[in-house]
Amino acid sequence: MIGIFDSGSGGFTVLKAIREQMPSADILYFGDIKNAPYGEKSREELSRLTINSIRVLQARGATSIVSACNSVSASLAVSLFDTLGLAQQNLIEMVGPTVSCFKDFKKPILLAATPATILSELYQNAFRMLGTTIDTVAIPKLAGAIEFGISAKDQELLVAAAFAPYDLKKYGAVILACTHYPLALASFRKVLGDLPFFDPAEAVADRVRQQLWPLEVGNGTLRLLVSRDTPQFRAHVTKLLPDASYVIEVLD
Repeated sequence: MIGIFDSGSGGFTVLKAIREQMPSADILYFGDIKNAPYGEKSREELSRLTINSIRVLQARGATSIVSACNSVSASLAVSLFDTLGLAQQNLIEMVGPTVSCFKDFKKPILLAATPATILSELYQNAFRMLGTTIDTVAIPKLAGAIEFGISAKDQELLVAAAFAPYDLKKYGAVILACTHYPLALASFRKVLGDLPFFDPAEAVADRVRQQLWPLEVGNGTLRLLVSRDTPQFRAHVTKLLPDASYVIEVLD
């Protein structure tokens, strides 16, 4: 069984892409809404929450883990594999699959992400190794605002304020390096116009299929766990997975 975790609904973008590529995989999803958003927490807090999320999934039968949260990528250290008894090939994160899609990209890139993701410098270091110019755009509060529900207009204001200092004409793409951000894609498009956007979900799903197929073949069951139930979470499920059969369990 594949276990996927995120701070809330953002990971549905990855879940949807995985189900499209591996429809027979059994999937267990954990949205840690009680502790959302992750993107403004310290590295120590993120390490603790990462370990807890993976243990929640393992305790319920997950044998492979997908971290659908960019903010915790720095917490996925080698020592974690021993701590959790997890083989390295059975843990897929966001950064590697995303960066690999740009190995032949020539133009500068803008990376939109949470403060925690940018402070980790994982993306910056990976792109520098490719010789790619990358600038980062932190958008504080946006992931939480998307998770708990604000108007499209207010989303646009947050995006516009974050991108105001940048000359958009010099960039070839914007990477949405927070899984919540594609849920606000219309707001990004309204503010940034025709600039190409990259949603890493498909790249991560490709990596999951490459590493876990046919290991993770089942009956296509879907089970959703949350640490707190909200109407916004259920609305995101309905929007992104309209035809899916699933059970939602609220953890104590």
